[in-house]
Amino acid sequence: MIMYTVAEDRIGDNEIAQVIAFICGIIVVLLMIMGLASTDWLMALGWRQGLFAHCIEEGAPTPLPFNMPDPPGCYPARDSAAYIKAAAALCVVCLLTDIAATILTGLGLRTQDHRVKHKYYRFAVFCMAIALVSLLIALIIYPICFAAELNLGNRTNWEFGWAYGVGWGAVIFLVGGAVLLLCEKESEEIYYKEKKTVRDDIGGGSMMGHHAGRSGTQLA
Repeated sequence: MIMYTVAEDRIGDNEIAQVIAFICGIIVVLLMIMGLASTDWLMALGWRQGLFAHCIEEGAPTPLPFNMPDPPGCYPARDSAAYIKAAAALCVVCLLTDIAATILTGLGLRTQDHRVKHKYYRFAVFCMAIALVSLLIALIIYPICFAAELNLGNRTNWEFGWAYGVGWGAVIFLVGGAVLLLCEKESEEIYYKEKKTVRDDIGGGSMMGHHAGRSGTQLA
């Protein structure tokens, strides 16, 4: 019975890891919304560029980056830059799959059935993996493809803004959430092994007691 209690306590303690994974999922959702909505992915003098729009500031020196003829203001992302649309699509995929992973993790925390809980967490890890891969691809292709058109930038100094850094922050939380959910699988396996051992020990003890009782009756 002591071993059974230890197994139960281990499962209870490990729920903390899943709660933290759930919080990581929520943080990623917030970070991705901030990153998608911002135009501060790439910046230069008088110019800001995001995934869905670029902005030209008042008094921006000409010629403008990429020879844009527009007056000051914000405009939809350039149609000629396919990599921006690809990165935006991948970030949207990341956001949606992370939302799914966060919901699945929450459902896993609510259920008391360990088998159902394990299934929820397993699918949550799968969704987080898709989100992570999608975001990593977006964060890699964005600077690489921009470097290929740098000669059209008409600016000497370019820098990545806070929104691009937010993307890497989301990567860290995605990795952390996935690792914490993977810990649940190992803990679940230990739980069932220890539970089986306890049942076997109890069954063996009952059989020994039964044989001892029969021997005592025969001696009497």
